[in-house]
Formats: sequence, structure tokens, C-alpha cells
Amino acid sequence: MALATARRQRLSLAETSTLLIAAALAWAVTIAIAHDMGAMPGTMGLGVLEFLGVWTLMMSAMMLPSVAPLASLYARTMLNHRARRLALLTMGYLLVWAGVGLVAFALAAGGERLAEHAPGWAQAAAVGSCLACGVYQLTPLKDRCLQKCRSPLGHLLRYTSFRGPGADTRVGLHHGGWCVACCWALMLLFVTFGVMSVVAMVVLAAVILTEKLLVVGRWFSVAIGVAAICLGVAICIHPPLAGGLYTAHGTDMGGM
Repeated sequence: MALATARRQRLSLAETSTLLIAAALAWAVTIAIAHDMGAMPGTMGLGVLEFLGVWTLMMSAMMLPSVAPLASLYARTMLNHRARRLALLTMGYLLVWAGVGLVAFALAAGGERLAEHAPGWAQAAAVGSCLACGVYQLTPLKDRCLQKCRSPLGHLLRYTSFRGPGADTRVGLHHGGWCVACCWALMLLFVTFGVMSVVAMVVLAAVILTEKLLVVGRWFSVAIGVAAICLGVAICIHPPLAGGLYTAHGTDMGGM
């Protein structure tokens, strides 16, 4: 029994490490794409399918490390077909974030139009997104969602009751839903600072990973909320900070 348990742990470690390797590759490709495209506001000239492809790649880079602990625990409950089942879990998880990409595309497209034709309203939207992010970080709902993401063992007890051929994908969808509930306000900042802003990607990925894996207590989330509110104030003073909702020729902020 002890030998079987040790073998299962080694297998789950090897297979879930693939998530981290996939995340690293996604980072490399994302940064290469960002370098080629440069700093562009809004949808970056991409159609909806192209945008979704880039968005899902970004989410793979940013979010797969934070799902690895759950995947590792879940893999230890599997008796066979671990690689396939973990792939289905990951697919379900990324499907949720791909769905969020549709919302992101609509917001980015709307923000791009504002930046072009009503820069004053674009500035207001940028400030509003920072304030919305900051306020949400301070709410009990954020804390509740974060606790769900921080406690994979609690999830595991529920997930082992899932049955049927779609059980593993359902696990990914369910966990992805909690991640969206936890992180949606942070992702809103991509519309403000630019979807392909490497700085925004690195900072937000670090914040998400720290919130979910490294920090116990609310102080870090509260600090990020205060920082987001301060960013909103800074954009009021210096609109070009909101690179995703600002164009160089839109310097006349009289569009309000």
C-alpha cells in the first residue's frame, strides 16, 4: 500500500508538473507575440477569434500555475488515465477563461471606440475600472471566493463525487468559475492598461499567484485594492497611464 501511494504521488507530481511547463511555454509565446505587436490599445486590430486565441494563451500563462495544487491533489485520486483526465480538467478550466475572453473583447472594442472618439469618457472608464477593482478587492465576496481558490482539499471532497465521462471537464469548469469570481476585477485592468501589456501581465500574474498560493489572510488583497484605487487617482492626473484606453491623438479630454 505504501509503495502504491508513493508511486501515485510521483505520477501526480510528474503529470501536474506538465501544467507548469505548459505555462512557461505560454509565457514565452505570449511575450513574443506582445513584442511583435507592440503596445496597442483596445482589441489590437484583432478579430474576435484571433483575440480569443491570444487571450486564452495569456490565461494559460497566468492561471495554470495557480491550478497546479488542485490538479496534483485530484490526480492522486485517479487510478488510471491520469494524463488524459488532467488534460480534460485543464480544458474545462481554460474554457471558462476563453468565455471571459468574449467579454474582454467586447470591453476592449468599446474602450477603443471611446479612446478614438470620446477620450474624456475613455479616461472615466479607465478610472472606473481601477476603482471597481479596488472596491471589489475590499469586499467580503472577494475574500469568500479567494478562500475557495486557496483550499483545494475542500474542492477535492466535492469533486470526487462527480461521475460520468464529463466529470473531469466539469471539475475544470467548476474550479475555473471560482477563479473568475475571484479574479475578474483584476482582469478588468487589462482593458485599462492594454491586453498585451507585458508589464500588466507580469504584475497581475504575480498578484494572483501570491493571493492564491503564498499569502494567508486578507492584508495582501486589501493592499492590492488600495493600490488599484491609487492607480485610478493617478490616471485622473496623467491619462496616458491607461494605455489601453488612451491614444496619442486623443489628448483633448473634452469628450466628456
